[in-house]
Formats: sequence, structure tokens, C-alpha cells
Amino acid sequence: MSARANGTAPLHVVVIGGGVIGVCAASWLLREGFAVTIVEPGEIAGGASFGNAGCFNPSSVVPMSMPGNLRKVPGWLLDPLGPLSIRWGYLPQLAPWLGRFLKAAAPDRVAAQAKALGDLLRDSTGVYRPLVENAGARALVRKDGHLMVYPDRRAFEADALAWKLRSDNGIGYTVLEDDALRQQEPALSHDYRLGVFLPNNGHTINPNRFVAALAEAFLRDGGRIQRARALDFDVVDGRLKAVRTDQGPIPADRAVVAAGAFSRPLAHGLGDAIPLDTERGYHVVVKEPGLMPRAPVLDTVGKFVATPMEMGLRLAGTVEFAGLEAKPDWNRAKRLLALGARLFPQLATDAAGDRISVWMGFRPSMPDSLPVIGPASRTADVVYAFGHGHVGMAGGAQTGLLVADLVSGRRPRIALEPFSPKRF
Repeated sequence: MSARANGTAPLHVVVIGGGVIGVCAASWLLREGFAVTIVEPGEIAGGASFGNAGCFNPSSVVPMSMPGNLRKVPGWLLDPLGPLSIRWGYLPQLAPWLGRFLKAAAPDRVAAQAKALGDLLRDSTGVYRPLVENAGARALVRKDGHLMVYPDRRAFEADALAWKLRSDNGIGYTVLEDDALRQQEPALSHDYRLGVFLPNNGHTINPNRFVAALAEAFLRDGGRIQRARALDFDVVDGRLKAVRTDQGPIPADRAVVAAGAFSRPLAHGLGDAIPLDTERGYHVVVKEPGLMPRAPVLDTVGKFVATPMEMGLRLAGTVEFAGLEAKPDWNRAKRLLALGARLFPQLATDAAGDRISVWMGFRPSMPDSLPVIGPASRTADVVYAFGHGHVGMAGGAQTGLLVADLVSGRRPRIALEPFSPKRF
């Protein structure tokens, strides 16, 4: 399919969402020759793309729902420093999602999900490279690897299935113990005696500035950004005519729903009941940490990532289920600070001088850990690209390419059946 209607004016694509997924999709579509408008009610990269751990990790193939996780949940919920919290008033609304989440832990399903994530995340930094070069954003990207740490070998061996899934999907790694681990990361607490180094992972030193740089290049190259909230679609005889917004309709030949945690009602209006929910994630940034790890470090006990960034050391992670309306629980961010001090004993956690900043955002999460990528039921003129959970940054560039394949009428570069909106 040509980017031009009958060889004349370029087809107009409206991309709903100004996070990393929407910006990448819009950027690739613009390079294909489409006229592209990003519709975003807030700031570009103002949501999950602002506050995530900033990692480009091909190794993130392990689904969130794994065999054996159910028996760990009570301990996580009871632990004040635990990685999971549920607002009990939200539980009735969350229950159907949780049921699907538990079913997704079947061993055969886990293997299939890992393979699909492996296809989506492969060579994450490499897939981004054309966009990064075009935006002049190389200084914001590092490929220093990633370190995952365990208290001992027994804890590592208890994670054997996760490492098998990584190995099965071509993820290389090196196991480091005791002195070798200290050499890799001298600042690490001696309570951690085993680490796994993943050399092919990367990260950005500022996720917000990274996505903003891609968006600035998109504007420079002829794209448009309109401040508006998408509400619905005008579809006539199966063809898209316009995207309805709170600022009025925007004529469109094609559209992309990449609105993250806010995508569900848009999909519902197009005939698709997508079991999307939101994991509320927190971060804390220590602006003058007194130390800086050589590469991002994932604490497998606390389930958080410590990422070296230009603004300081960012501690990001944990999961809270409370929906989109509840106020933040800033104690979750304070707990991250305590976990960071446990990981790095020399971390300067004194809040004097405004050295500590906190944030909360919404991860758009699917119960099977796979995003939704594919056409809407009411019209193939609208393509979904949302629900990336913990892998939005890592999968942004590849998802954008897949969107460009679908909008252009090409065969997608990877199999999209695992990501189909009709899989539920």
C-alpha cells in the first residue's frame, strides 16, 4: 500500500499517544511518506516514558506470570518492602485480570510468551539506531550491559526456569560470584554474593529527554503534534474518517492507538474488549548518590532496578494495583529508597537539599505480559500498539516498525499472532 491516496496527497495517520511507543510509530510512519499527527493531551513522554528504568533489554523475555509465583504473593503483600501492593478496594475490578494472569503461568504458555517477547525485543538498541542517529541522540544511549544480583547461588538456582527461557531465546550472560561480582560492581552490598551480567542490554541516561529528542526530530522532519485527548472514531462502512477529540474531529485515513494505560476505552469503542489494566510504578531519584553503578542493577529480591542517569541514580520498580484514579502512595517510593540503601550501603539517602525526587506513573499491563499489536475489529484502518507493561522502552522501536508494516499493508517482520487483540 502506498503512503499516498491514488498517488496524490499522502495518507494522514493520527497516532494517539505521545509516549515512546507513539513517538516511535509516528517517526517510522513519517519516514514511510505518510502525513502523521501525534495526538497527546499532556506533555510528550510525560507518562510511563518519563519515569521508567530506561532499559533497552533484549533479556526481558521472562513473563511476569510464572509457575510458582502464586505462592510468593502472600509474602510479597505482607512485606513492607515487598515488590507488590494491591489496594483492596480495587480488587473486585482487578479480579478478572488476575484470573487471566494466573492462567498465563502455565509452562507451555510461558514458553510461547517468552518466544514472542524475544522476537519483539531482539537487538533493542540496534533497532533504535536509525531514529537515534536522525535525532542526534547518541549521547543519551549507553550499551554497558545489565547486572542482576542474588543473595546466593541457591536463590539463583531457584530462578532456573527464567534463565532457561533467556537461554532458549538466545540471551547470553555470565554468572559472577563473590570476588568476580565485586570486581564488576564494587559498590554492591556483600549481602549479594552472585550476579548475572547481560552484556547486550543497554539503557538511556534520561528516558524523558530521549523520547523528547525523537519527537523533536519528528517535528523537524514534518510531523505534527496536537494537544488533544482522543475520545472515539468516526467509522463509515468499515473505513476510518476521523478521530474524535475534545478539541474537535481530526480527519484521518489511518490511526494508531498507542495511549498506554488509557487505551482500553478507545479499543472498546472499536469493538474490542481488551483486558488491559495498569500497574502503578514508582521511582525515586537520588541526585547526589555518592556512588554510581557501572551499569543498571536489578535486585531480584526487591524487584527494582537501579539505573545510572544524568540526573542521578534512579531506583524504579515495584508493582501497585490501584487503577487510574487513586492517589499515589508515596510510601512506595520511600520503600524504594530503603531498598536502594540495602543494595548499595554507601548510597547517600539524606533528603537534605532537595536531592531526592519521587514519581508515580501507569504501566499499561496485559495479563499474559504481551502487548497488543494488530488491527481493530471494526476497521483495519486503526492499529493497536499498547500494553507493553515493563518492556515499553525496550520494545518501542520494534513496535513502531510493526505498526508501519501494518499501516503500509506489508507482511509484518515478526509473527504478530501472539500479540493479536483477538487472542482473548
